[in-house]
Amino acid sequence: MSSNPVAETVASLMPRAQAELTELVAFKSVADFDQYPRSESEGAANWVADALRAEGFQDVALLDTPDGTQSVYGFLPGPEGAKTVLLYAHYDVQPPLDEAAWTTPPFELTERDGRWYGRGAADCKGGFIMHLLALRALKASGGVPVGVKVIVEGSEEQGTGGLERYAEQHPELLTADTIVIGDVGNFRLGLPTVTSTLRGMTLVRVQIDTLEGNLHSGQFGGAAPDALGALIRVLDSLRAEDGSTTIDGLTGDARWEGLQYEEEAFRKDAKVLDGVELIGSDAVADRIWARPAVTVLGIDCPPVVGATPSVQAGARALVSLRVPPGVDAVEATKLLQAHLEAHTPWGARVSTEQIGQGQPFRADTSSPAYTAMAEAMAVAYPGEEMQSAGQGGSIPLCNTLASLYPHAEILLIGLSEPQAQIHAVNESVSPDELERLSVTEALFLQKYAAS
Repeated sequence: MSSNPVAETVASLMPRAQAELTELVAFKSVADFDQYPRSESEGAANWVADALRAEGFQDVALLDTPDGTQSVYGFLPGPEGAKTVLLYAHYDVQPPLDEAAWTTPPFELTERDGRWYGRGAADCKGGFIMHLLALRALKASGGVPVGVKVIVEGSEEQGTGGLERYAEQHPELLTADTIVIGDVGNFRLGLPTVTSTLRGMTLVRVQIDTLEGNLHSGQFGGAAPDALGALIRVLDSLRAEDGSTTIDGLTGDARWEGLQYEEEAFRKDAKVLDGVELIGSDAVADRIWARPAVTVLGIDCPPVVGATPSVQAGARALVSLRVPPGVDAVEATKLLQAHLEAHTPWGARVSTEQIGQGQPFRADTSSPAYTAMAEAMAVAYPGEEMQSAGQGGSIPLCNTLASLYPHAEILLIGLSEPQAQIHAVNESVSPDELERLSVTEALFLQKYAAS
């Protein structure tokens, strides 16, 4: 990285950043209070609030959102007449899954092989530390040239929409000229990337019933309709022979224009087993960024251990549909429900229930904020130009903010590059990436203020 005051300050702050991330990762802030104590999330929220107060933020508050969690807000005034930038991160994390599978404890930040390991290190507690580093570097280099609002969500991973509903009820709170969402990542470690599109999503629960109760498969099997068999038929109808998503009425042939994802690189990132084919057709980027994708998340049926020779009277599944930009998630939900109902065989009784939904997002990459970000990335990542990539995941808050503040520019950056393995065991963050992106954000705020 070329020498400049901002970069030098961030470099000097990295030991402090590691210590702070260690403290923040130690909170088991999973916003599912049936699994983890509410006190863990509240502890993380208070830690974030204290950090903002220490940086001179005003109006710091723990916002009680409608889903029963807390988001943390603070405001740092800028020079008179300056623009306002909203910085976003979230302090809640995914459960660690199988803790025994972690090389080191998931809630103890551990340095190993040049990376810092721990749940939330990249997604997205590290994102909040990135914001702090950027602001501290600016303070040491003449001051923060814009007004800054920070919002740190407490239930992003649960998808329960608490902050979205709160923002809709208090639309004046998060108003800003530009919004930086620190919850995605570079396409490759060391390749500066903004995420310009996000797929939306919908979750649908499907229930199939055929009998008043389970029956002996020897006495009744062959004529008695099997609810589990019917469910398997229905779920199979959601895919073509090559694995492409096929939902009646939903288009699945869009193309991704921009940075491409080489198949071998994808196989490595996804850890696809040797000899196993990828599903779908055309370019990988088309499949994961521009087209719908259905996934069966779970099935309620008897486990193999303890199963009895019975014809099943009922079965249900949870189905996720990722919705590409340009497709309305509400309409996609209706099409998915209609498809499930239409493809249920044997006159079986079927019911569907939507239990979650978020709209896709597409950014305006021609805006002044994107120009400022490109210039900042060119300094923080010498010899590299900013790339624009899609993201198969969803951040429903983006659409809420875009709807509430249609004139605000929204940029998505972050620490969750492929090696971070977010949501998986052994999640980690690259300290080099944290350093470079903190420099990027600081320089962006300077350049954006002057634009």
